[in-house]
Amino acid sequence: MFLTVSFLTLLLALSITGSPLEVRNSPIIIPLTRSLNFFNGTTDLVQHDKARVAAFRDYNTHGRRAESIPTPFDSFGGYSVEIGVGSPPHPVNKLAVASASAVTWIGARTPYDKTGVDTTVRVGETYGGGGFLRTFLINTVTLGHGLTIPNYALAVASTLRNFGIYEGILGIGPRDLTANTLIDDPPATYSTFTDWLVTAGAIRQNIVGIFFQPITGNGDTNVGELAFGEPDYTKCTSNIIYTDVTNNPRSKKYWGIDQRITYGDTDILLPTAGVIDTGSSFIYITPRSIDAYGRYRAATGATIDQPTGLLRITPDQYNALKDLKFYIGKGVFSLIPNAQIWPRSLNYKTPGAENDGIYLIIKGLGTSTGTGFDFIIGYTFMQRFYTILDRDNRKVGFALTSFTYATTN
Repeated sequence: MFLTVSFLTLLLALSITGSPLEVRNSPIIIPLTRSLNFFNGTTDLVQHDKARVAAFRDYNTHGRRAESIPTPFDSFGGYSVEIGVGSPPHPVNKLAVASASAVTWIGARTPYDKTGVDTTVRVGETYGGGGFLRTFLINTVTLGHGLTIPNYALAVASTLRNFGIYEGILGIGPRDLTANTLIDDPPATYSTFTDWLVTAGAIRQNIVGIFFQPITGNGDTNVGELAFGEPDYTKCTSNIIYTDVTNNPRSKKYWGIDQRITYGDTDILLPTAGVIDTGSSFIYITPRSIDAYGRYRAATGATIDQPTGLLRITPDQYNALKDLKFYIGKGVFSLIPNAQIWPRSLNYKTPGAENDGIYLIIKGLGTSTGTGFDFIIGYTFMQRFYTILDRDNRKVGFALTSFTYATTN
């Protein structure tokens, strides 16, 4: 572990030389942008999402990084932030917010060759055929509310392909996800972005609050925020209900929880484990005919639309939709009928979709019930519920927002 010790010693030494950060009583707020991620003007929903879910599944099956780990976003892209790097700050925008990764890095599209101290500590990951390999740079990072963080260890990409519109990742996943990313010391783990904020004294608690606003168009829009240090209670319209991170070995590496799902009063998914994922557009559940996906399909009367791979319903079936209820901890979080459909304003950008079609956001996962990795809760759920990732207490929390019952889709 000599490499890791040297790396941490270097970070400590450099951090001591920097000015101490003021511990804030209120959260650090970073605004979010939502960008659709179309390759060559279109997106192959079925193939891209199959590959991404398979990478999740392979990681969990083998208990280690797969040959290709999940990309930080699926077919339709995701939410991103802008930071400044260096002094004076050089703007770096479109860092994908990734709860399935714990590494923060830049340089996917535009090589970063400005300033910074090269640590010679090599880091690498592979995303769906596009990987990066570079060293950590010690540099100044500037983010929301004018917060300047001196001497942060930021990974910088040297080779990457197939990464769409994004410049890199802001990793908010658990520390365990840093394992197997240090090239010369694979077993080692190291501090994440939020760990560093706590160590540097910028925040008191290792907490990230996530507010995603539902999408009504196809352009870049200010559609939410990240809150570091504590939840932004102004975005919550109810009390926060917390649940423990699951103990299931296949899901606890991520932000995994246990839950049960019903459609109305009909059981769809019995109590089991899965993950919360900021990079998934859809909600994935186990697919076999006797399992959750088949039950939901049968209950709604939906058919599989071959051009898109999504479930499709008629206007009459939409009018008859019941709430989809998620039993998490001691709370029940209901997706109203409008929250269960893909935004119709995006149909014209969805390959194979008809402009007046009604498509559901529930998709098949590709595993059998009982594996311990039985669902992925994507941002179409988080657009309706404020989400809190609490590393200190190993809990995930949810609260209602002003968009929980919105009919924007």
